[in-house]
Amino acid sequence: MDDFIKAVKRVEAQDPGSKPVAVLKRLRRAAGLNDAFIQHFLSDAATSGPELEANLSAYVHKAVHHSVQEDAREEGVVLTSDGTTVALRPLLLGLEAGFLSKTRGQARGLYHLTLAKDLGLSLRRRSNRQHFDADGCWDNLTSPRVFTLSAKPSLLTTALVNGGMDGVVLGMEVSGKARQHLKLSSLLTEYYNHQLNSEGLDSAPRLISRRRRENFKGLTLPPALARWVVKSVELEQQLGGNPSGETKKQLRALVRNRLKAFFHTVTGCPPIIPRCMWGAEPYRGTPTRLTLPLSFMYIHHTHSPSEPCLTFQQCSADMRSMQRFHQEDRGWDDIGYSFVAGSDGYIYEGRGWHWQGAHTLGHNSKGYGVSFIGDYTARLPSQHAMRLVRDQLAACAVGGGRLASSFTVQGHRQVVSTSCPGDTFYEEIRGWERFGEVKK
Repeated sequence: MDDFIKAVKRVEAQDPGSKPVAVLKRLRRAAGLNDAFIQHFLSDAATSGPELEANLSAYVHKAVHHSVQEDAREEGVVLTSDGTTVALRPLLLGLEAGFLSKTRGQARGLYHLTLAKDLGLSLRRRSNRQHFDADGCWDNLTSPRVFTLSAKPSLLTTALVNGGMDGVVLGMEVSGKARQHLKLSSLLTEYYNHQLNSEGLDSAPRLISRRRRENFKGLTLPPALARWVVKSVELEQQLGGNPSGETKKQLRALVRNRLKAFFHTVTGCPPIIPRCMWGAEPYRGTPTRLTLPLSFMYIHHTHSPSEPCLTFQQCSADMRSMQRFHQEDRGWDDIGYSFVAGSDGYIYEGRGWHWQGAHTLGHNSKGYGVSFIGDYTARLPSQHAMRLVRDQLAACAVGGGRLASSFTVQGHRQVVSTSCPGDTFYEEIRGWERFGEVKK
């Protein structure tokens, strides 16, 4: 994302007095985003003035033009400083729709351009078993060039959804606002590169990329998105002259039904950083598959690392450190925890949903082990980190059939002789709704 923001600054510098919508239009022209569907909501990009210089235009086209190749490479995506991957096309279209709006909180075509069209294509082409978490891995986190999906190629990837949500959130934010002195590059920098202080997200501003899911959830009602998806499908058919074999009633029912899985994934689940993104070493040996749903969630703290992590870089380093300790010193096959909560706004994948961990001796087959990075003997994790696990990760697990609806939360110390998860934190989880004492 930093490289793309530099490119935006170059476009701005070519015409210092240009407004953000003019910059966005020139970027859209270079990227080739000017089909009939887009022009139905936005103006013709060919009228955006002189073209960008050749090398800058080529970079913008490659950075913005989204596609998924047969070898699972996803193009038109960028890595952000918080460790997430974002497709630029829906982000830029959403911003342009927002800047064109003269009414606060309303932007013509905002949802159609950011998510609804792609959702319509995905929902109608895929089987009843929907997955909206097609994430992947970069070839290099320091100098990322190639992003490859971990699963088979998908029409609707995590990066496309992230870019769509960001386009909605930022497009809605700039709609109808006085913005004479606002620069697009500054808006993107503030949104994607905000530095957290020691309180983590508890004191962070509302408009940052780490909050994209909660902001999107606050702006988007499922029935409204379903209507926009249907309208996008109909508009696409109208513009292309390709009538659908479905009736409008059938299309509405299909979209309404399949959007449930989408909302479960993007608003019911926390953002999870996959193993490849934090640099996990391979599992040693043969993993044991869990029999789902499980009945417990066991809460831990790491003790060492003793400090909360506030950046993707530090949380990733802590994950690698713990995995080395568990594999090299303890002789375990992998990092012991199922999931780990950072204070940067993200959950980090350990052994994940399907493989038995090594976190709670004698109980690893019965529950997920979820640890919070930091020593919480005399203090608490951030409120945001606790909500991420207590409310979102748990609800995601229940909704996905991984935790039983009657599951129980317990502290590590309740079933093993240990001080984990720390005195102060243990007193806190005793007040959680799902907390349960050990049955004799």
